[in-house]
Amino acid sequence: MSENTEPRENTGPRRAAAPDPDRIRAAQATDVEPEPLEDDADFVTSLDTAGGAHQPSAVPVSTQSGALPGAPEEESLLRKIFTGNGIVTILAVLLALILGGFLIAATDEVVGKTAGYFFARPTDFFTAVWSASTRSYVALFQGAVFNPRGTGAVGQFSPLMETLTIATPLITAGLGVALAFRAGLFNIGAQGQIIMAGILASWVGFALHLPLGLHLLLVLVAGVIGGAVWGGIVGVLKARTGAHEVIVTIMLNYIALYFLRYLLDTDLFQRPGADTPISPIVDPSAAYPLLFGSQYRLHLGFLLAIAATVFVWWLLNRSTIGFEFRAVGANPKAALTAGINVSRATILVMTIAGGLAGLAGVAQVAGTEKVLTDGVAATYGFDAITVALLGRSSPWGTFAAGLLFGAFRAGAVQMQIQTGTPIDIVLVVQSLIVLFIAAPPLVRAIFGLNPRKKKAATAGKTKQAAITGGAA
Repeated sequence: MSENTEPRENTGPRRAAAPDPDRIRAAQATDVEPEPLEDDADFVTSLDTAGGAHQPSAVPVSTQSGALPGAPEEESLLRKIFTGNGIVTILAVLLALILGGFLIAATDEVVGKTAGYFFARPTDFFTAVWSASTRSYVALFQGAVFNPRGTGAVGQFSPLMETLTIATPLITAGLGVALAFRAGLFNIGAQGQIIMAGILASWVGFALHLPLGLHLLLVLVAGVIGGAVWGGIVGVLKARTGAHEVIVTIMLNYIALYFLRYLLDTDLFQRPGADTPISPIVDPSAAYPLLFGSQYRLHLGFLLAIAATVFVWWLLNRSTIGFEFRAVGANPKAALTAGINVSRATILVMTIAGGLAGLAGVAQVAGTEKVLTDGVAATYGFDAITVALLGRSSPWGTFAAGLLFGAFRAGAVQMQIQTGTPIDIVLVVQSLIVLFIAAPPLVRAIFGLNPRKKKAATAGKTKQAAITGGAA
């Protein structure tokens, strides 16, 4: 009978083993305190193996139920909430707004005047700083969310509608970048994917004359295919040749841009009689319907952005292929060993990411602009990288980040008109947000929410209590 080498599952209750008694007796005999173990991992291993007397268990002590001798009580739910990624993201935005307030104050004339007699009346200086920052952020809010001085309900809610309109391509392009991030790929090519989607969608929109519904559906499909193909090229080159996706996507961005400029100079895309590179207007049957009438620019693309967010959430968290994406992103070699086709996953994730970015191109030509120009992508493809980073590559986080950046864009103009604050301040605030998002330990340290200090402080107590309990 062959020997069964598989580890047997221990279904009984587990207790943490005491430290090596020989080590403790030797320490007591020499009246020397036992040497602390090097780190927590060594301590847990010592408990699991009884100081080396037994083989390690199949399930480590650290993952078994029950507490180690002298272990601290579990972290409170409140502390877990206030040290989680969500609150760190909120604090990063808050910190960026605070620093942005100082920059706003530095550009204010009143603040400059009060700084001249700061030591005589410092309260004037601080009052001016507070007033300048508050006025600018109030103007930003009024230009992005709600303007109480607007004409009727239409004028008051117009800023919110504009924010949602601007956020639509940011959300869909950000989802394309975030999905690639979750699979361990850097999709820097959303700009090119938006352009290619805009080219195909606009041509179908103005060159074909089809019934309402069918025409819009073909425009949508053409745009998604354009972005998906442009993203799929990156996936194929990465999977088949090992070409780095960052280099390939950057090169494809330039190829798409100059291809667009070439097409706008041809009879196929150039509007008859126009002196500027601009395409004909898409047919009304190919345009996104407006959600709240002609008084707002918000269109069907925003609902599709919500649907895309739900789709990416389902794909990553409820589907087999999404599990493969996450496994490849966590460790491609381990995923390959587990039987996952890494090449197929790479091609597929870049194709889907390109299709999501393609929705942004469709939103531009069929929803907001209704025409194709060489600025169809604006900076949405590059801003999508920032949105994905701020959203921590999660679908709903990316959605919220897209709304925030849409609010910044919509409100920056109003802030400059009302207060004279340079619109570039908003770009600085966005950059600061990304900086703090990329350094969560810094944010936790500034607000005193770093859980590592608590763990380090209690680790020594846990070891000493375990040794003392064993000696007793």
